[in-house]
Order: sequence, then C-alpha cells, then structure tokens
Amino acid sequence: MTALKELRVLDMTQYEAGPSCTQALAWFGADVVKVEPPGRGDPGRGGDIIPQNYFLQWNSNKRSIAIDLTDEEGRQLLLEMVPHYDVFVENYGPGVVDRLNLGYDVLREVNPSIIYASVKGFGSTGPYADRKCFDGVAQAMAGALSITGRPGDEPLLPGTTTGDSGTGVQLGMAILAAYIQRLQTGDGQYVEIAMQEAMTYYMRTRMAMAPGWNDEPVARIGNGSRAVNNLYPCKGDGANDYVMIMAITPKMWINLCSAMGKPELADDPRFARNRDRVDNNDVLRNEISAWTKGLTKQQVAELLAAEDVPGGPVLDTSELLNDPHLKERGFITTIDHPDRGEVPILGWAPRLSASSVDLVAAPALGEHTVEILTQDLQLPAATIQRLVDKSIIGGS
Repeated sequence: MTALKELRVLDMTQYEAGPSCTQALAWFGADVVKVEPPGRGDPGRGGDIIPQNYFLQWNSNKRSIAIDLTDEEGRQLLLEMVPHYDVFVENYGPGVVDRLNLGYDVLREVNPSIIYASVKGFGSTGPYADRKCFDGVAQAMAGALSITGRPGDEPLLPGTTTGDSGTGVQLGMAILAAYIQRLQTGDGQYVEIAMQEAMTYYMRTRMAMAPGWNDEPVARIGNGSRAVNNLYPCKGDGANDYVMIMAITPKMWINLCSAMGKPELADDPRFARNRDRVDNNDVLRNEISAWTKGLTKQQVAELLAAEDVPGGPVLDTSELLNDPHLKERGFITTIDHPDRGEVPILGWAPRLSASSVDLVAAPALGEHTVEILTQDLQLPAATIQRLVDKSIIGGS
C-alpha cells in the first residue's frame, strides 16, 4: 500500500499555494478530489497571464469534480460528500468560503472528525486579515525581497515561488500532524497557515546574520561577498554559463587550489588564512575567474567534484529537465497528456522505501464527476443527468 492510501482529501484550492499542498498529499498516495467550478475550473488552468503548463505542474495525481457551489443544490451536494473525507483544504480569498457558507463550523456539523485546512495570505485575524495575497506579496512582506539583489540595487523578486509552494508544503506537514493526532484522539481540527508567516521560515539563516536583533536590517549581498563562496563565469556565451563554488572550509580551500591546477595558492600569504582571503578578496576572485572562464561550467563542476569541493553549474530550466543525474534517478517523468501531448514533469523529492506512487497527469475539468458522485453518494444516472442539465455539475 502507499503511505496515505486510506486518506481522502476534498481539495477546494486554486492557483498554487493550495494545490501544491494537496498534490504533495496525492504523491504520498492520498485520494485527492479537486472541487472546481463548472465551465472555468481552477483559474490556474489557463488565462492571459497563466503559463500553458501551470495547472499540469501542480495538479497531477488528482481527480476532478465540477460543482457549482454558488447554487444551493450544488452546495448541499458537497456537504453530502464531506462525511466521506478526512481532510478539506481551501485557499480562497478572504471571506469567500464564508459567503459560500462552507466554513469549518458548517463542515464539522456533517463530519465532526474533519480536518479543515485553510491557506490565507495573512491569516484570519490581525490588521491584514482582509488583504488579498499572491506569492510575490507574501515574499515582499516576509522580507525575502529585501535580502535578494545586489548591494545598492533595488530589491529583487526571487525566481522560485516559495511564497506559494513553500506555504503549501508546510500546510501538508500540518495536515499530516493533525491526521496523526486524530488517529490517537478521533477528533478533527481547524488548521490555518498564513503565507506571510510561512515564508519567514526560509528567512531564518539570513535573519541570523542581522547585526542587531531588530535595529538594523540585513543587507543585500548579491551572490556573496567571499571569493571562495561565490558564482563564477565560465566558457560560453549563454546567460547561465556560470558555476557556483563553495569552498568554505580550510580543506576545501586547499582542494580548490588543486582543482585549479595552482596548489601553490594554498600557501600564498595573501590567501593562507580565511582572514587573508577576505582581505584580498578581489585578487582571489580574479584568480578563480581566470580559471573558470577557460572551461565550461560542466568541466569546472567535474574538476571540483574530483577534489571534493562543493560546486555546481547553474542549470537553466531546459538543462534541469535533461540533467543526466535526475534522469537516472527517475526524477524527471514524461506524462502523456490528452491535450498537451508529452509533457516533462519534475518528480517529488521525498522517497519512501515502502511506498511509491506513479505520477499521473493532471485531470481535465470535471473528468471524474460521475465517478466520484457514484462512488461517494451512489447517485443514480437520472439524478446525475438532471444536475448536468441544470449546470450544477459539469464534466464527464
């Protein structure tokens, strides 16, 4: 069996913060049923500003049911389904679930053991509770932009969407904790996570570098201020022809000199001790750059690895999907999607020796509507057809 074979999740999420959470649960084997509005579905399915494969990246291994929750009959249909599930997850904007009358108190009436999980930008209390939030806003208000960029330049938005997906993974852990507690007590509970607060988890190391507890902000340092812990250009004309080198211990510094073919630098009085390397930082950067510029980023990485020096090439997204190491480990999967054809998908990093889940393409809108209603509520075909005719449900 898979680790979460018996866990059933009603997934009323959209975009990324919620879907990343429920997809993680699905990849551990949970039965995740994604509830979407008929006709348009999750906004992440597409639009003027939504990447073509966005929905596919965050909704694999789920089933989709299309229900109009603004219709009272559709709402009652969802409430009839709730007793068949262990977890309910939503990440709608402030006040939306309340207007739909689908808050925790309502669902708990029909399923006292339900674990009800909510993603909010700033939580349900506090001065910011009514504010809408997306990834960039969460990162800005958690301090991530303030520490990203070069000294003297404007703040930069990090390329990764940890404000969304980083929040989702933390919520997944919280849901599992609540589930373990329920196995012991039989009681469900309400689980809430605020994106601003979740994002601060990834700030802790940089916060530790603050000159004071709260009187001075941590400054932007770009790629770093130390030559032996920095990014270097390599041979080639590509925008990502760079390698990251992190020779942070004395032994690694000696090994870096060996990898460069200049073992004498290890004893050079300008670089012998860490303080010497800091004092002569620019000179050392020039020495290392002169070496890296004559080699490709892969060649530099191989020489570093041979000398046990931590380092690696800057992989662009195409190189990542074709990385031989990730391919050999089975981390890159190609799914055959009925609308998009073959789509490469990044895998799920956690690996359990006694639990494995094959990756399945994200569902079409309402693809499993009939299947789920038949499974959960045993609705007859005539009733299902009537609901379809009234546009209360959609899909196949």
